[in-house]
Amino acid sequence: MKSASLLLLFLYLSGCNRISSSAGDGLVKDISVDFRKIPVLANKTDNELIHINIAVDSNMQNQLSVNEMEIFFNDKKGPANLSAIRIFFNKNGTRSPDNILFGKNDKPGKKNYIRGEASLNAGNNSLMVSLIPLSYPDLTAKLYISRIRIRFSDKSAREVPLPHDSDPIRFGIVLRAAGQDNCNSYRIPGIITTKSGTLIAVYDNRYASSKDLQGDIDIGMSRSTDGGSSWEPMKVIMDMGEYGDRSQELNGTGDPCILYDDRTNTILVAALWMSGASTDQMVWWASKPGIDPDVTGQFLLVKSTDDGLTWSQPINITSQIKDPDWQLLLQGPGRGLTMKDGTLVFPAQFKADIGTAAIDGGQFTCHSTIVCSRDGGNSWQIGTGAKSNTTESQAVELSDGTLMLNMRDDRNRKDKGPGNGRAVAITSDFGKTWKVHPSSNSALPEPNCMASLISADLVINGEKKHVLFFSNPDNKSSRTNITVKASLDDGITWPEEYQVELFEPDCYGYSCLTMINENYVGILYEGVRELYFQKIAVDDILGDTN
Repeated sequence: MKSASLLLLFLYLSGCNRISSSAGDGLVKDISVDFRKIPVLANKTDNELIHINIAVDSNMQNQLSVNEMEIFFNDKKGPANLSAIRIFFNKNGTRSPDNILFGKNDKPGKKNYIRGEASLNAGNNSLMVSLIPLSYPDLTAKLYISRIRIRFSDKSAREVPLPHDSDPIRFGIVLRAAGQDNCNSYRIPGIITTKSGTLIAVYDNRYASSKDLQGDIDIGMSRSTDGGSSWEPMKVIMDMGEYGDRSQELNGTGDPCILYDDRTNTILVAALWMSGASTDQMVWWASKPGIDPDVTGQFLLVKSTDDGLTWSQPINITSQIKDPDWQLLLQGPGRGLTMKDGTLVFPAQFKADIGTAAIDGGQFTCHSTIVCSRDGGNSWQIGTGAKSNTTESQAVELSDGTLMLNMRDDRNRKDKGPGNGRAVAITSDFGKTWKVHPSSNSALPEPNCMASLISADLVINGEKKHVLFFSNPDNKSSRTNITVKASLDDGITWPEEYQVELFEPDCYGYSCLTMINENYVGILYEGVRELYFQKIAVDDILGDTN
């Protein structure tokens, strides 16, 4: 991605807001284009990536139509993963559900000539290009568009201006679609890779709505044995049913955090459960001091020892790790890790009542922390709070064996104004004490959201390096611009040249990373009510590592 040759490659739909081309003295006065930086998603019928505006002279007297569009790619490999190209037309110059199909090509190739008839109005007119992938595209394939040209009924032709320094168009999969399997929404992604190469993804099945607990929510799981190209049918792995003779909607489980113990090939998934809290109130607020499930949120685990094929009944470890005076304790969400010494680590967060002295004028404060086991999951201990007013966090082991905790800092809440990004702390005693990391609240901007952090030992230009990978919405004020970043100095810096933006539009924004193998990073992230999976080459993030 970083090589000079890519600066000559043509189009990834980058979110460059508007590129214009003067059309001379004819009826067409201007052609501009908006690019949406989104992947071409399998299991999605509308991947509208390009919006072309055609401005026609307001004094137009002779009718003018678009008769053909040419779309050229720079090679055959990328288009071989497309099943169709569809172009839609709108006389109002807007994106609209009432768009008219201009034309299509059901056998895309390197050169595509798509014919139709679109009569232009005076003023603005729109053409939208939608790319439809194969059911199982090569997720490592890329598209580079070298030309888009429009031909008109007066025999003239106009080039659509394209940027020359952008990323390629990538492919992805809608892993869980809104409404699929009778679920209104899928949220809160977690993903790991087992020793056999199996990918295990977990998430909230939010059946009735997209809202947080309390509600009818179970933990769903998807499994892939081919690096994410295809996925087995979803399984529910945590469902508290009608515990206490209460309805499903009063026994929701949510916010999963997945951990893989590579020493015992055991997969653990932690989730939050509370029984009886009203659906009119979030568990975040309904949970009170105590230990019992009808009073306070519960820290539950399920495990699998057969690569995710079967799962245990829920195991409740709340009494081992929760201070009864705390209002709430819960995991991550996202993923945990196994340290090199075998210690199992879940990121966690707790909420404690501190009365009128609360930071920012509230009646409580929240702390990110870690939950650890040093005996393979037989017993668990909890650390102290790393920083006040922090919540959803992710943990990673650094090259010197210390633990880094990367935290959502609630001082970044919208009602408080944009903050300074992720808070970061380190510990060398499993969370008993913490030190502020040099990058804290300065290196990783965000709009107040969950994020992901993983590490990998990789050979880069012949030298073994400890690499951190991070993902989040890379925007201080809104959940947009889902981006993967890398650091080669234990998170002190995150150079711009080691970053790949994947998804530009507004979204729910949670994400989780996993190393598929030494060559590819997998990411599972939220769109709106659904989850997307992509596979990104390490070389695309770090440059040529050979």
